[in-house]
Amino acid sequence: MADGARLADPAVEARLTRLDELLERLERLESGGESAEALESVALLTEVYGEALARLLDGADAALLERVAGDELLSHLLVLHSLHPESPERRAERAVERLRPAVRERGGDLHWLGVEGEVARVRVDSGGGGCGSGCGGGGGDVTEVVRAAVLAAAPELRAVEAVTAERARPPAFVPLATLTTRRAEHRQEAR
Repeated sequence: MADGARLADPAVEARLTRLDELLERLERLESGGESAEALESVALLTEVYGEALARLLDGADAALLERVAGDELLSHLLVLHSLHPESPERRAERAVERLRPAVRERGGDLHWLGVEGEVARVRVDSGGGGCGSGCGGGGGDVTEVVRAAVLAAAPELRAVEAVTAERARPPAFVPLATLTTRRAEHRQEAR
């Protein structure tokens, strides 16, 4: 890459996948010796690069911070080094926003509901009869993609709750048995 050309996103993804494979192989090797030294080298390099990023961000203006936070690769790098300027909630919301066009294209929709504690909440609408054959099997697949994207963007969150449109709506009526049971319990407490 000496010519200044940038890697396209698929090329970056391929390199990250290969890096994960190589690191997993190193971790599986017997501890000690060359594999321990290789893993320590990666850890030290990561630490030094994190420090370099922190120094860059220290001098960045708001416009540069916004550009960096909006770039998917740079955003992941900032999360890795605990340097991301946005809150975990904003990063999770941004991840849902990025997925929304693809889900809509398949007849569904996503609605960001926010974070409660350490749990992100997203309403997943299947769009009538589901997303169709292009979704790979329905709402469950979409839910898994959403969960993975949100937790990758905001690993500080503990979980992602996918709220279906049916669960998000209040019941249309309150069953009579519920009301009579509650009245009877209330009368017994009053005695």
